[in-house]
Amino acid sequence: MQHTAAVLDTPIGKISLHTDNQYLLEIQFRHSNTQTFSDDRPLTKTISKVLLAFFKTPHRPFDIPLKTLGTDFQKRVWRAMSNIPAGEVRTYQDLANLLQTSPRAIGNACRANPIPLLIPCHRVVAKNGLGGFSGKTKGAMLSIKEWLLNNEQNRTAH
Repeated sequence: MQHTAAVLDTPIGKISLHTDNQYLLEIQFRHSNTQTFSDDRPLTKTISKVLLAFFKTPHRPFDIPLKTLGTDFQKRVWRAMSNIPAGEVRTYQDLANLLQTSPRAIGNACRANPIPLLIPCHRVVAKNGLGGFSGKTKGAMLSIKEWLLNNEQNRTAH
């Protein structure tokens, strides 16, 4: 059974972690007035520690048990996104060519990504610009995508 295990304050705002007894199932972006908290389960502590470290060392591999709930196609796209190294980007077209599908299908799978940050949909961009992030093409979500990409570029350049 899924439950909210924590709400963390991060450099990109508040995010909530949703888990079951064994896996991270979902990360959601929250409003700034959302109360922060964390349960005391070892899984939650591990996920929180890794996620907070991600902002300082985005290139470091993580070992968090993830359970992705989606279609077989979405899972193929998410695996391909997970192979994009920190500090690099691929276009929707690049992934479409790799997976023999359309850029729009890639974008739809990105939008459905339940675990942004750790399944790095922010590393998928349009051929002329940032594209979208979490289903949004402007505003706060695009600012978050831009921050994540800049942070990865700056942190991996050293």
